[in-house]
Amino acid sequence: MGWPFVVLLALAVWGAYNGYTTREIKHPPGVIAPDAPVQRNFENGKAFQVKDFTLTPRAKFSLTARVLARERYRVDAAADIIPIDIAFGWGPMSDTTLIDQLKISQSGRFYFWRYSGSPPAAHEVIIQSSANMHLIPADSTTRERLLDARVGEVLELEGELVDVKRSNGWNMNTSLTREDSGGGACEVIYVRHVIARGS
Repeated sequence: MGWPFVVLLALAVWGAYNGYTTREIKHPPGVIAPDAPVQRNFENGKAFQVKDFTLTPRAKFSLTARVLARERYRVDAAADIIPIDIAFGWGPMSDTTLIDQLKISQSGRFYFWRYSGSPPAAHEVIIQSSANMHLIPADSTTRERLLDARVGEVLELEGELVDVKRSNGWNMNTSLTREDSGGGACEVIYVRHVIARGS
């Protein structure tokens, strides 16, 4: 058995494993994450440092939601502190019946959805029960768990909504409502805990 064969075999095994661990998790029809995120605003959150970024907490935040899409970022202005965005859905947007009627994607730190024909739900329902969230992991374990998130997985997150400012003047502020859309509508979350609720 020559080295080229061994290398090809190793690559094939790695590819099969990677495909298994990143494939979408399927669910039957039905709401699987019924509750909206829970938020408790701060009056004066105490700022803290992560690398050369200042994070100012705006609210305590937790959610249990379905992963609708995930996008890894490596080279944009936020990548040094926000390595991944996850689009989450809860309530109606955790139901396969509705999700399957939408085309969901992410790009440039935004989350997009579209459909063909008649709307499968009122636009307000989709907006208020889903969001693209910029995720800042609090430690290496949390980082790896977020980077391993799979579409269809139900995750429980706990942390704080934060405004972020870098020493060079770059900044990104968090949304504090689930009713907005467009620029500035994403939550920026300092994630302290994350677990999978099950598949």
